[in-house]
Amino acid sequence: MSTASADETGDLTWLPAWQLREMIGKGEVSPVEVTEHFLGRVEQLDPVLKAFATLDASGARAQAKRAEDAVRRGDELGPLHGIPISAKEHIPIAGLPTQQLFGPNVSMATRDELGIGRLRDAGAIVFGTNRQMGTRGGALESGDPADLGAYDWTLEARNPWDPSRTPGWSSAGPAAAAAARLVPIAIGSDGGGSTRLPGAYSGVVGFHPTPNLIPSVDYTGLRSWPTLTIGPLCREVRDAAIALQVMAGPDGRDFLCQQIDPPDYLDRLEAGVDGLHLAWTDDYGFTGMYAEAESPRLIDTARSAAEGFRALGASVDATNTVWEDFFPGVMAMQLAAAGAADPEAWVTSLDTRGRNWQRFRDLFADHDLLLSVTSQLLPKKVEDWDAAWTRDGANYPHGTFAPVYTSHTYMFNWLGFPAVSVPCGYVEGLPVGLQIVGLPGREDLILRAAAAFQSAHPHRERPAVA
Repeated sequence: MSTASADETGDLTWLPAWQLREMIGKGEVSPVEVTEHFLGRVEQLDPVLKAFATLDASGARAQAKRAEDAVRRGDELGPLHGIPISAKEHIPIAGLPTQQLFGPNVSMATRDELGIGRLRDAGAIVFGTNRQMGTRGGALESGDPADLGAYDWTLEARNPWDPSRTPGWSSAGPAAAAAARLVPIAIGSDGGGSTRLPGAYSGVVGFHPTPNLIPSVDYTGLRSWPTLTIGPLCREVRDAAIALQVMAGPDGRDFLCQQIDPPDYLDRLEAGVDGLHLAWTDDYGFTGMYAEAESPRLIDTARSAAEGFRALGASVDATNTVWEDFFPGVMAMQLAAAGAADPEAWVTSLDTRGRNWQRFRDLFADHDLLLSVTSQLLPKKVEDWDAAWTRDGANYPHGTFAPVYTSHTYMFNWLGFPAVSVPCGYVEGLPVGLQIVGLPGREDLILRAAAAFQSAHPHRERPAVA
């Protein structure tokens, strides 16, 4: 477990959330001091990064004062007491505007999403909402982000490593906020890779849990995307484990959530990977169809990182398993969710999903986890990103950039497998992510492997805008 001191960093900025929490509990720093520090960072850096949609500074200060009073009284403190957080703007936060996930509608949230309420109950200081992908250009009807129309780049979040580039979609603001440490922990959502891909693009940890591990009530259409999960983005795997622990577990208000208590994600977080059997794939047997010029370098970087698990006591075997292109099945699923299913395409997609699901189950029969690059693309300049989504779709397979962007991630939303992206290196000075995938319900093992990797390869470089 890595530690740092405020003296070493010059301020509180780069301390992991778990260490800030320890300092708060010991009275070495107050929740008010922590809150004012990070509010100052938002004020300084957000005009460039545009990570926040709504910043509730007065609300954060009131929360921090209550948290400080609790410390002074000697109250029992939660695992995130005094830690600033934020969340993607379609995730409801009571009293703040909630932006429709795909579309132009904005409403005022009257209550917290369940996961946010649990973070608040654990003592977190809720700063506000982070920008998602540019939904203000038009309404989405087809399930394809390319149909949104023109994006307003005055509202889009920027990549802290190079603000002329995107931080990824659609958890763009949470990733930028976590990477530049505007907050120690941000909460995103992942319908096809949207915590992992912005995590990879922005150089932070991004977690996609097993579906329905974190309960949700559809107050404002949160479940309008069939494969959606919510999860943390942050610099430290331990912080992600703490946030996930707080949010996970059954709730009687959610008809669909898992009805069993999750394991203790911190119990064996530092147990290492000695004796684990890991598999590696360059391209899942089909993602070469979505590759671009830089893809071999990103794959090589992630493969070299994956091979580093051998020095930690794990075996790493390349798999030759060939999976099938996920995108036709995903589109059939989205049409079905929208009530416009093509019956023949829907049945075909179910059969395809069944075959691919079984191939992963077969792989996990003799391997504990699967490794790959998270994204085989570098974050694009905003003008190139805009063109890819709005003008150049016909140049890509299936006539849209969507499966190119999500080539290594969407299949795990489609199939219901959890995965994390952890920073593993750089190409052209931009971050590269290593994806770690496991069986449903094995968040503990995924986090354990990610923690072992991050401890051995910490990648503590800081973005240009930070």
